[in-house]
Amino acid sequence: MPELLTSTAKEYALTEIPHWTLSEGGNAIERTFTFRSFARAFGFMSSTAILAEKMNHHPTWTNTYNKVEVLLTSHDAGGLTELDFKLARKMDKLCET
Repeated sequence: MPELLTSTAKEYALTEIPHWTLSEGGNAIERTFTFRSFARAFGFMSSTAILAEKMNHHPTWTNTYNKVEVLLTSHDAGGLTELDFKLARKMDKLCET
């Protein structure tokens, strides 16, 4: 099971992903991605799904037209782990392309 991050480690990790915010009492991070169209939003979700499956770490998310709202937490660990920040960084890179 992944190790939970300390409050200090969470704050430091957030400096590397400025579009993400801490939520749910510090047990998750969240971000809303906005795209030019539904097709681009769906393409982003499809690409993320492949990465998440390889990592065995899956986001909680919703899609409405061109927006994808994402919540990341490590359910099995009961909070935030390095896996959440790793997936967030990968999602940010996908969004840039």
